[in-house]
Amino acid sequence: MSTLEISPVRQGFRDGIPIAMGYFAVAFSLGIIAKKAELSMFEGFISSFFTRASAGEYGVYSLLAAGTTYAEIIGISLIANLRYLLMSASLSQKFAESTSLFKRIVVAFCITDEVFGISIAYPGKLVPSYTYSAALVSTFFWALGTAGGILAGDVLPANIVSALSVALYGMFLAIIIPPAQKDRKIGWAVLASFVISGICAVFPYMCQLGSGIRIILLTILISAFFAWLKPIKSQEV
Repeated sequence: MSTLEISPVRQGFRDGIPIAMGYFAVAFSLGIIAKKAELSMFEGFISSFFTRASAGEYGVYSLLAAGTTYAEIIGISLIANLRYLLMSASLSQKFAESTSLFKRIVVAFCITDEVFGISIAYPGKLVPSYTYSAALVSTFFWALGTAGGILAGDVLPANIVSALSVALYGMFLAIIIPPAQKDRKIGWAVLASFVISGICAVFPYMCQLGSGIRIILLTILISAFFAWLKPIKSQEV
């Protein structure tokens, strides 16, 4: 190794720091939601450290605050985080054949959208220690942000807490708007989800279902319908 090269561990820490800074800001808003679910700072830190999924955690905390069942919480978590299974399968092709199964499993556990992005872009075969270090620094700040948001929910005025909680909705809009603008099919799917969700919230019988159950059902039905209506052709994959 030349003097100009750095180890995969140091490279992972360096690439993970910008992700960590963004994670802290987003997780701070997530902590406001966790506070509404009556989680302590320690519980929020541990939850975020071992989950690291904004949409999944938001769903869990919202359902906890609403007093829903564990079955609903598990269901929405599985649906919201299912994409990580596909990311892990894709990333498995980047490993050297000699990489042990244990190291592959640990890397899969480290995967988030951003960590996957830098790991899949790693030049040549992926060195597991690179992903470990990037995930460690970003995960710590993600968990720290959640704990900080819970603390802020204790000490900040109620109107400030309410304003900060809106930031997480802004994050979700930032996630869905760019792909919706790029692909009209995605835009129609997003619009349909808004409209149908609003209708089901007041429609007889459907409104009597728990919010978690409605989310799960609508997610499966709407995504399945658009997958059938506008399937991705093999050359587009």
